[in-house]
Amino acid sequence: MKKIKISAIVGSLRKDSFNRQLALAAKELIGDRAVFNLLEYQDIPLMNQDIEFPAPESVKRVREEVKSSDGIWFFTPEYNHFFPGVLKNLIDWLSRPVSDNEPQVLAGKPAAISGISPGMSGTGLAQDHLVTLISFLNMNVMNVPRLTIPNAMQQLDSDGKLLLKSSYPYLENQVNAFLDFIAKQM
Repeated sequence: MKKIKISAIVGSLRKDSFNRQLALAAKELIGDRAVFNLLEYQDIPLMNQDIEFPAPESVKRVREEVKSSDGIWFFTPEYNHFFPGVLKNLIDWLSRPVSDNEPQVLAGKPAAISGISPGMSGTGLAQDHLVTLISFLNMNVMNVPRLTIPNAMQQLDSDGKLLLKSSYPYLENQVNAFLDFIAKQM
């Protein structure tokens, strides 16, 4: 049987963001049960219909990555009770038809959502907004379990690296649930 391929989309471009660290913790938990890639998209330009066709090379690259994935896992911070603009910009590009005969690449893809923040909300509001958007784009959202981790500073080691003390079992539960969710749709 084919190995599941998951593309992780981190809503922060910061090199050591809490959400990037959370995605890497998920990757470690998945181990060899699936291929897990972090989608790099720092080079994606702002969505602009003047440059939509032909799409910039960076857009073609991320579309191909998403298209070849069996599932998409979003790791989003929360900025002013919403998901970040860079994530919205990426989704805007991915939501556009590839060409006259090829639709957008998100439709039908299984999706999971996680997030960690230094504040008390744990990214719950941002996740709700993200669910609204990706549901509209016809992604198949795994609403349960979602992972919202508040108070990130309490789960860091002395070097500022994420340890996921109390949240580790919840991430482990979400990893297992998402792998099952994807497998049932293959």
